[in-house]
Amino acid sequence: GYHYEVLLGAVDADLGAVVVVIEPYPGEETLPLDERHARAGGFVDGDKLADTEAAIDATGFDRVGVVGFCQGGMYAMKSLASSRVDRAVAFYGMVRVPEQWRGGGQGDAIDVVRARADRGDLRLLCIFGTEDPWCPLDQVDEVEAAGATVVRYEGADHGWAHVPDRENYRPDDAADAWRRAEAFLAG
Repeated sequence: GYHYEVLLGAVDADLGAVVVVIEPYPGEETLPLDERHARAGGFVDGDKLADTEAAIDATGFDRVGVVGFCQGGMYAMKSLASSRVDRAVAFYGMVRVPEQWRGGGQGDAIDVVRARADRGDLRLLCIFGTEDPWCPLDQVDEVEAAGATVVRYEGADHGWAHVPDRENYRPDDAADAWRRAEAFLAG
């Protein structure tokens, strides 16, 4: 199957956009975190990009927005390698591949972001917490310097916006981040 989910199914009347959401572990969303981390080093960027483009094909639209969280956020940034991705929103996506996930098939998201910026059509919103060990602040600064719109949430850790059941969920910040994401995608 494709490594994606289609969010909103088609054009959402309120949002006015078509969006695909990257799911790095399709059909295995309940896979324990340690098993996810063990598999992550085997991912290949070209395969993930092909899956994203297949998701775009499945929507029936030529260009769409992409959203991702954590590792999916990293791949949302990397999806900008496709001219079919109009804009992307990365929630706490890794700017550089974490050392333990480095493998021959993955490059750093910052390289794709810079290449898209060089083309003059970078539309990227990155949402980070200032206390996120997966997204060091120097790397957050790096993606912002490349031209991405970056929003930092003071004191937020990793994974604080998309799962209300998580201990570190921040409802007010999450609501704000979602408002920003929706406005950006509809932009």
